[in-house]
Amino acid sequence: MNQPWRLTRRTALKLLGLGAGALAWPGAWARVPEGSIRKRAVPSSDEQVPVVGVGTARTFDVGRTEAEREPLAAVLRQFFDHGGRVIDTSPMYGQAETVIGDLLARIDHPEPFYATKVWTRGERAGIRQMEQSAERLGTDVIDLMQVHNLVDWQTHLDTLARWQDEGRIRYAGITHYVVSAFDDLERIMKARDLDWVQLPLSLATPDAADRLLPLAADRGIAVVVNRPFENGRLFRRVGDRELPGWAAEFGAESWAQLFLKYILSYPEVTCVIPATSDPAHMADDMRAGYGPLPDAAQRRRMEKLWAEVA
Repeated sequence: MNQPWRLTRRTALKLLGLGAGALAWPGAWARVPEGSIRKRAVPSSDEQVPVVGVGTARTFDVGRTEAEREPLAAVLRQFFDHGGRVIDTSPMYGQAETVIGDLLARIDHPEPFYATKVWTRGERAGIRQMEQSAERLGTDVIDLMQVHNLVDWQTHLDTLARWQDEGRIRYAGITHYVVSAFDDLERIMKARDLDWVQLPLSLATPDAADRLLPLAADRGIAVVVNRPFENGRLFRRVGDRELPGWAAEFGAESWAQLFLKYILSYPEVTCVIPATSDPAHMADDMRAGYGPLPDAAQRRRMEKLWAEVA
């Protein structure tokens, strides 16, 4: 992680009254808040899923050594201890699928919600890749299979429909990570029956809020939000600036929680998937799923703040 990220996390710990001593005592940041993590329904099934999941791009692409993998095992322990279920990955993310499967085989955990992707061209190649993903993850049934960045989406969505009928996957969806792809996302969301769509949304990139979120609600499509911190850009922007006191009104104790609660303040968002290789950051992120969320007026106040720092 970059230095501004670490600085803002330290600032958050100071705001919590923990300080340097707490960093040496994992129980301080690992303590699970009272109550349960917030959940939202997948429209096509009414299944309830926790609103904070975990992404694995870059962070879980590591080797086989204990030094490389133990921090990620700790990340997953924090994730599950705080009520998480949705683990999002892809064959595009190097060794991430294999690392997840290996780690889940060695730690105690509740039933995860496996979300991965197909990222190739052609029906046969897509089937081979999806079968390999299931093997790497160590599961017979993948909860959510997504067409990654819309690559050969017509072919793969046809395959996914068959796989749903056969019980090999539970949900089908599409993904992209840039605003320039919104025209294509919109067109496919209108034309095809989808369970999920994955897209970017943040204080720095709010474009989906006025355009794709209402469409998802109208079409009964669950929404998973990627890149909530813009690869650390949001933390670099706020730097060492103190968290505003009014963030406590909706339970935000750190900049990470403020950024995540902004996204979750949109009721159309089903789940957000921050990625991290630091268990303390994972615990911090998961806390965004607890307690109140901003209302429309508080969301506008957050947007005004962002305009000031941007």
